[in-house]
Amino acid sequence: MQIFNVQGMTCEHCVRTVTGAVQAVDPSARVDVDLPTGEVKVHTTHPVDQVLEAIINSGYKAEAVPAAKTSH
Repeated sequence: MQIFNVQGMTCEHCVRTVTGAVQAVDPSARVDVDLPTGEVKVHTTHPVDQVLEAIINSGYKAEAVPAAKTSH
């Protein structure tokens, strides 16, 4: 699972845009968006860089959360 902090998402249209951008890279990706926190979790086998680029190219400022911060 990859986690991204995405800034600028404010509504369900934003959620659909980000989800669509990720699924354009990997149609089988599962995308979970937490709109209030801006956290996007992506379940995919594609590289983080490809997914991050897709989110940024859809018009949002985003960064990948380092793996060390995602483990509990």
